[in-house]
Amino acid sequence: MSARTIAVYSLKGGVGKTTLAVNLAWAAATLSARRTLLWDLDGQAAATWILGHDAGGREAGAAIRREVEAKRLVRPTAFERLDLLPADASLRELDVAFHTLDKKKRLARLVDDLGGDYDRIVIDCPPGLTDTSDQIMRAADLVVVPVIPSALSRRALDTITAHVQKKKGPKVTLAPVFSMVDRRRLLHREALAQHPDWPAIPMASAFEAMTERRAPLGSFAPRTSPGAEAIAALWRRVENALSDLR
Repeated sequence: MSARTIAVYSLKGGVGKTTLAVNLAWAAATLSARRTLLWDLDGQAAATWILGHDAGGREAGAAIRREVEAKRLVRPTAFERLDLLPADASLRELDVAFHTLDKKKRLARLVDDLGGDYDRIVIDCPPGLTDTSDQIMRAADLVVVPVIPSALSRRALDTITAHVQKKKGPKVTLAPVFSMVDRRRLLHREALAQHPDWPAIPMASAFEAMTERRAPLGSFAPRTSPGAEAIAALWRRVENALSDLR
């Protein structure tokens, strides 16, 4: 059976998207013992950096165009059962590549090619509502959408939801997650009260430490820390959601 694919996507940048993608990939590999691939599709290559690789070369874009076999670019990480398909600067032209190719299911086909070797594929997506995001919606089984508890972030989620509803064919499942939550702030508490069923990831300095340690939170933070507990709880919900899709 092919891998289940989880995309971590937002219309906006700066909402904790990459942090969430790396931690969910780690949780899949470690907490659920799944063979997991993190595919970094963001030209900033932050997930690639956190998982111990440098963003050199320009082969990531070539893999999208099928000039290079994507499997050949996969790299192991320091974490058991977790591999990385790294990003590089060529992905900054990803929208142009997808538009030029004019193949609406190119990303879905590439995911199928990779899926035989994995149980879970987690995609760290670039922000924006573009040809790339449309490709992602067709390729993913579940789209996790980090939302900061603010009016602008919720508006961005509404825009994504409306865009998905307009598309013909099967609709991808969107899973909103409150990100960078500070319960000391009244606006954050009010947003959480409006959506008590949404998972919430707290704002914590340990998440910022990931870029210094170049490691997922769960690999160095105590399991009982608020951040680690929130990631574990979110991953359980993701697994349950994927089971419901079958």
